[in-house]
Amino acid sequence: MGTKDAAALLAMLCSLLLLSLSCGCLAAESEGAQTALLEVDTSWKAARKIPQTLFGLFFEEINHAGAGGLWAELVSNRGFEAGGPYTPSNIDPWSIIGDESSIYVKTERASCFSRNIIALRMEVLCAKCPAGGVGIYNPGFWGMNIEEGKSYNLVMYIRSLESVELTASLTCSDGLQNIAAAVIVDTNVSDWRKIEMQLLAKGTCRTSRLELTTSKRGVIWIDQVSLIPSETYKGHGFRKELIHMLMDLKPRFLRFPGGTFVEGKLLRNAFRWRETIGPWEERPGHYGDVWNYWTDDGLGYYELLQLAEDLGAEPIWVFNAGISRNDQVDTTALAPFVKDVLDSLEFARGSAKSTWGSVRAAMGHPEQFPLKYVAVGNEDCDNTKPFYQGHYLKFYNAIREAYPDIQIISNCDGSSEPLDHPVGLYDFHIYTNANDLFLKKDKFSRTSRTGPKVFVSEYAVTDEGDAGKGSLLASLAEAAFLIGLENNRQCLLLFLRFWGTSLMQRVVFLSDIVHMACYAPLFVNENDRQWNPDAIVLNSWQQYGTPSYWMQTFFGESSRAVIHPVRLNSSYSGSLAASAITWQDNEDIFLRIKIVNFGPNAVNLTLSATGLEAGVNTSRSAVTVLTSNDTLDENSFDDPLKVKPVKSGLPSAAEEMQAMLVPHSFTSFDLALDEYGELVADM
Repeated sequence: MGTKDAAALLAMLCSLLLLSLSCGCLAAESEGAQTALLEVDTSWKAARKIPQTLFGLFFEEINHAGAGGLWAELVSNRGFEAGGPYTPSNIDPWSIIGDESSIYVKTERASCFSRNIIALRMEVLCAKCPAGGVGIYNPGFWGMNIEEGKSYNLVMYIRSLESVELTASLTCSDGLQNIAAAVIVDTNVSDWRKIEMQLLAKGTCRTSRLELTTSKRGVIWIDQVSLIPSETYKGHGFRKELIHMLMDLKPRFLRFPGGTFVEGKLLRNAFRWRETIGPWEERPGHYGDVWNYWTDDGLGYYELLQLAEDLGAEPIWVFNAGISRNDQVDTTALAPFVKDVLDSLEFARGSAKSTWGSVRAAMGHPEQFPLKYVAVGNEDCDNTKPFYQGHYLKFYNAIREAYPDIQIISNCDGSSEPLDHPVGLYDFHIYTNANDLFLKKDKFSRTSRTGPKVFVSEYAVTDEGDAGKGSLLASLAEAAFLIGLENNRQCLLLFLRFWGTSLMQRVVFLSDIVHMACYAPLFVNENDRQWNPDAIVLNSWQQYGTPSYWMQTFFGESSRAVIHPVRLNSSYSGSLAASAITWQDNEDIFLRIKIVNFGPNAVNLTLSATGLEAGVNTSRSAVTVLTSNDTLDENSFDDPLKVKPVKSGLPSAAEEMQAMLVPHSFTSFDLALDEYGELVADM
């Protein structure tokens, strides 16, 4: 189709769109249906570009999101450090194979690594040990997923005053099914020795464990035991299937590593970036006292920068501001914290010859990471933390002097009143019930345009009655809120009377204010649900998206798009939210119209579109609907796709101008345009 007849094109667009609405939403005439008129100005002159970074991701080490989740390390407490540097230390979840008469284990400050000095001393007491030997085993994070035909890289350090005969094996959780094994025979281990081998699985067990056993009497010291699948995403240590789920969201930025994980309940347990870099064996790990579990920090500052790069996303580094949940340093004592942050920026952005850039280069990344955003603390700007603004200014001035291009994000909310300190962006968090979040869809259309841009870095419906473990209802409210973020703008209605014509009105958009937004939390391991709901649920071998995850797939193209003015006219408009964007993929340009029907009534919709200067290719167009039988429907491992988007093609053109939106639904229409004038050149 290539006709230039605007009236004909408009009629066909309306026909296609509205007929697809009726087909995609299984609609027919319905008793008690509401009516609505959706007006879309698709002209290029009325459109404006959406910020390139509008929608992204927020990763926090919460719910075992990294340790036992995205990070592919299978051994939990691999250095026996979970109890801290004191002995006897906590070796959980390591356990003993054998009994008190055959084996005795304890921890000692005997490691060859100065930053994590604990090692395990295993004394074999039996002269004639049981069949299979005695030793220790590690079940990983609620069971290791070992799959037939795949190989696993085992690394560990051992020492003994005598020769060693040690078997490393992968067995099912009952210890009966042996899936893989390798024997270590070494006569020269009087000093610590690094052992590296591959274990090839001859079977599949979702709840496997790693066993280290021997039948030889004597003492063996063991430390830093790691088991990682040979195949991870780009060899960077991330679970492939989870990375693919993140890529499907097309994120434009990645905020990390928290969240309250950054702060800690106490400063001594806050995230310290320099303790999470360098060789993994030398990382001391730390106890996250907010979410109450130990992390070996294999997924550290470097790996999170790498993750952002792998996703093609801008990194946003959230650093500790000298403040925890329960203690804080005085502003006069902040200098070491400021230097620490400047060093972290040099690690990311410094040349390979700089002090910290050389450390990054030694880790395998001589190229600089394009770090352009930093957040000073997390949720620290309140009456209980009087030092925050003083701290913020110290960080701000030092960073601006060293890196004037970096955007600095304040924790203070500037949406209600002007901020009294210089800010690149300000942070806005919202966790609430479904109705409240739906009503918040217009919040940033009423926000002052004279201040800094907004970063909505944490949003979600969390009210237990609405959200459950991730409900359709929650996702619909969140979708309306994101539509509001897309549409955010202040506008003037200019009333124009042309000679010989009736009164007309024109909407003029002044500016946009929302720069970035991301959902929280991103991951939850089903064995450690400390926060509900979450976008992606996982265990050692499965994963699924909640309705909130699927909702976000509707917005993946928005950050690369232009947005068009829309207007809803209806007595039912209080239950509707809509936006219209034009976006481009490798082959086509699409007009996407998204509509949330948050209410319990079906809606007869009429579309009025103006300004379209292109034809619609029906064969490449589609309609996608997210809905379910009950607003509280959830996905689960038993039914992972109970609530998911359903995509269908568009029918051929017809003269139907009415359509029906089913109750409690989110509908997206992608109309492939044959051409779009200036848009092709300017997007």
